[in-house]
Amino acid sequence: MDHGVTSSTLGAVGAAGLSPLDLFLHASFVVKLVMIGLVLCSIGVWAVIAEKFFLLRRVNREATEFEDRFWSGGSLDDLYESDGARPMNPMAAVFGAAMGEWRRSARIAGADLARGGARDRIDRAINITVARENDRLGRHLVFLATTGPVAPFVGLFGTVWGIMHAFGSIAAMHNTNLSVVAPGISEALFATAIGLVTAIPAYVAYNVISNSLDLFTDRMEAFGTEFAAILSRQSEERVERADAVADRKA
Repeated sequence: MDHGVTSSTLGAVGAAGLSPLDLFLHASFVVKLVMIGLVLCSIGVWAVIAEKFFLLRRVNREATEFEDRFWSGGSLDDLYESDGARPMNPMAAVFGAAMGEWRRSARIAGADLARGGARDRIDRAINITVARENDRLGRHLVFLATTGPVAPFVGLFGTVWGIMHAFGSIAAMHNTNLSVVAPGISEALFATAIGLVTAIPAYVAYNVISNSLDLFTDRMEAFGTEFAAILSRQSEERVERADAVADRKA
């Protein structure tokens, strides 16, 4: 009769020791599937962590470089042609969205942000771009958010299943000696250990990455708000100059 963990298996584990490889090899089929699934999830977790670490470091560096060019005093039109028209980073995308909307409004309504709805359209363009870039940067975070709380329970399922089969085999052997009980229980508990090793980095990384994304989102929103104010001031100055010219002609 197959109890998942046979007497020969328990003896083999006891002789071979309790190394992780031995625990896996002598576990029941279901527990092996649980362990393999958790290991694959762990690999996925570390892949997402590495990808987000390098991505966030890159976008923050590119944002700093773009802001340096933006505040250098150069022409906004030149900056739009070089960075904004085909943005390669989120901050340039925010700039390009606002500048593109301002240009379209200028052609349609003389760029009068103070009197029309152009300022509202620019704000909407900035908000939509920030949300889109935030979604793009946060891709795959749901995997971390799911793996963190779920992995320990998956490991616990493997443990419960393994213990049931281990006790079934122990009962068949009519021997409750610790040297007989320990290997089967250890195999089962190993699934929970893998679940925790998978869940803890996922949970910690999710919180750290989410906080970093929130900070970068705040940075994009602050830049967008400041740039919209700059465009508004430029529009008001342009309107005032136009009104002054009209008064002189009158």
